[in-house]
Amino acid sequence: MQIGRYKISIHNHGFFRLDGGAMFGVVPKTLWSKDMAPDDQNRILLVTRSIIVEDGNRKMIVDLGCGDKWNSKIREIYSLPSEPYRVIDGVTDVFITHLHFDHCGGVSRYEGTKLVANYPSARHFVSAENYAYAKGPHPREKASYLRENIDVLAAVDLRLTKDGDEIWPGISVHQANGHTKGLHWLTVNDGGETLCFPTDVCPTSSHLPETHALGYDMCAETSIADKHHFLEQAVKGGWVVVFEHDPEVAAGRLVFDDRGRAHVKEIVQL
Repeated sequence: MQIGRYKISIHNHGFFRLDGGAMFGVVPKTLWSKDMAPDDQNRILLVTRSIIVEDGNRKMIVDLGCGDKWNSKIREIYSLPSEPYRVIDGVTDVFITHLHFDHCGGVSRYEGTKLVANYPSARHFVSAENYAYAKGPHPREKASYLRENIDVLAAVDLRLTKDGDEIWPGISVHQANGHTKGLHWLTVNDGGETLCFPTDVCPTSSHLPETHALGYDMCAETSIADKHHFLEQAVKGGWVVVFEHDPEVAAGRLVFDDRGRAHVKEIVQL
């Protein structure tokens, strides 16, 4: 897809599974399982999808999937593939929406016992607030913030971002705090068309209902408010929304129905 000066495509780092109840919080299984069928361990299939933004000799990738630094026990829990992480050629900039393992695991790899960056010469953009929080997270989400994904950032060209920053012309940062402190999502705008990457503010098209908050969210009340703000803008502006974790719907435009509920009006191919 072309938006102004930018060519935008998507990349799938791979699939994994999380507990369906955890992904839908207080929503009854009889409702969410109609959209996302669980396996015999109650896990639903999810994808780790990035957007890639190209502008001449610059290439930015947004989020990096789960990576490949996993032992056999964790691979089994999350149904992670055993294939090595695929480094994307030509990346000059990496934007990480937040430092949970399924968004930044591909930031590093092991060479023997040494931890090295997968994109050592790239600029890495990370939320200032989320980076600080990731070094000492609340015990409830400590398992999502792994040292091997955070410590390596000290060895790269790290740029800390804040709400409202424009990291490239027309590419803006928006902060949300319900899922985790300092999460940043992006919009790409050329003055007419807008594409957005809401990350875990709305991870799949099945999470479009405002009350479908994740059990992983640190504050459900805040996450619902974050989603409401995002949906109001996306529907009004006719934005192309890219869903980071949806295994079926990669991107689409949204509309409210007569009861004010958002749903995908049009699938968009990237």
